[in-house]
Amino acid sequence: MSQIADLVAYNPDGQITLIVEIKSRTDTSRSWATRMRRNMLAHGVVPNSRFLLLALPDRLYLWKDTGNTPELVEPTYEIDATPFFQPYYERANISPDHLSSQSFELIVTSWLNELIQSGIPANVPEAQRRLLQESGLLDALKGGSVAVEVPV
Repeated sequence: MSQIADLVAYNPDGQITLIVEIKSRTDTSRSWATRMRRNMLAHGVVPNSRFLLLALPDRLYLWKDTGNTPELVEPTYEIDATPFFQPYYERANISPDHLSSQSFELIVTSWLNELIQSGIPANVPEAQRRLLQESGLLDALKGGSVAVEVPV
């Protein structure tokens, strides 16, 4: 039995490094994200990867090295997504509150590709920049690739 991952990021060696689940929902909490991760793992086959990211228009919930056992595990990092995604909202002239699922998936895909190719944009505040860097995600993705809607 397989599930479709919204996005999968591979390291330069072709190994799965990051699984991304994209939701266009806003105003969530750490406890909501914790339950969401457990449900994703309990109801589907999600391969073990070093990172799992739940991307929302206003939050990024990132788990690092937590395995794929369906337990209640809080995110390792909770990051304000607005500085990362706001430039994309402005370019598309859309509000994060009025995003379609498909539009937001395109934004997250573009953002992830930009991270892989260029790193964190200069306009991102230091707090968000530091969290993303200290997670090790940038180093793990450098030189890698992204695939959309991958059976896993």
